[in-house]
Amino acid sequence: MSSNNLKPLTLHAHGTGPNPYKVAIVLSALQIPYVVKLWDFGHAPNGVKGPKFLKINENGRVPALEDPNTGVVSWESGAIISYLLRVYDKSNSLGPRKSASEQDVVDFDKWTCFLLSTLGPMMGQVNWYRHYNPVKNEDALSRYEAQAYRTFDVLEGQLGKSGGGSVLPGGFSAVDAHFYPWVHQYTYAELKLDGYPRIKEWLDKIRRMPAVQEAYKRVPEGENV
Repeated sequence: MSSNNLKPLTLHAHGTGPNPYKVAIVLSALQIPYVVKLWDFGHAPNGVKGPKFLKINENGRVPALEDPNTGVVSWESGAIISYLLRVYDKSNSLGPRKSASEQDVVDFDKWTCFLLSTLGPMMGQVNWYRHYNPVKNEDALSRYEAQAYRTFDVLEGQLGKSGGGSVLPGGFSAVDAHFYPWVHQYTYAELKLDGYPRIKEWLDKIRRMPAVQEAYKRVPEGENV
């Protein structure tokens, strides 16, 4: 499916959370045309808990993706990115390479799952208890800070094994697109990267990629619903 003949996909997002940026990075890296629609939080007509958005995603959260070329609607960033890789990444540029061994495929899946199940949620909890929880809870904040740093330990070790330029050996992949927006938020979470030199170098490298810069420009400039 040539990108020249594609109708633009619609990425439903808001400008603050990391998950829509993951999808935008993959769309940009694969040069798939897309538009961004920005939703508010809450139950208002333009909110993700409002009836209009709930018709797109019953869970009332972004990102969601509508593809007019196939009629497919997807939500949850892991499912969206898996869809994009299956349908649009025919050269396997961001997924496991065509020559990948079974171990390579498992490694791709396990690091994606580690982000979705562990590093991302721990960072999310740090942000919640740091910035949003209406009752101060230092015990909970301390717990999730410790868990976030534990996941940084795991990522730092993996970057040492992979050569440091990407989470998996062989260069940038969708795994990096999954990880970057969450780890990039370490300053907002008021965490430090002292003792994580490989993570710092990896962040700097990924930040300079044209697809990443495009995603971080286009999502905040999306059309308000």
